[in-house]
Amino acid sequence: MVRKLKFHEKKLLKKVDFISWDVDNNLHEVKILKKYYIQKREDYTKYNKLSRHIRELARKVKELDQKDPFRGEATSQLIEKLYNMGLIETKRSLELADKVNATSFCSKKFILLYIRVGPEVVKDPAFLVTRNMEDFVTWTDTSAIRKHVLDYNEMRDDFDLMN
Repeated sequence: MVRKLKFHEKKLLKKVDFISWDVDNNLHEVKILKKYYIQKREDYTKYNKLSRHIRELARKVKELDQKDPFRGEATSQLIEKLYNMGLIETKRSLELADKVNATSFCSKKFILLYIRVGPEVVKDPAFLVTRNMEDFVTWTDTSAIRKHVLDYNEMRDDFDLMN
């Protein structure tokens, strides 16, 4: 026989809807959030939406007639854009656009500590580092990792030791 629920238990059960329970892709999602140090779950859902839109756009372009000049132009523009963003590795074919997923975005936005892109210090982990910017990514002057790397390579200057 089941005991009668207490007042506070009934009150708590009123707030929970067991019929339309939100299903989370929790195991995979938490794993990705931890791996790429994503602080906001909303960022990950945005990456999922963006990747879904990219895949849908690629499918729509593929459905166009082979002889249509717009298809060739749209294909080249989409591949060029994805390549410049660093989401695909080569410009071979439109098939690579089907493989774009949320982790493609996460790996390009992976900023754990303060780094500098060109002259500006970037503190936002959701900052997109495009292929053109990759050459300009450096550590900030106060970065502890930079100091450790210089110590390891025995390249640290005596002036830096004073600071």
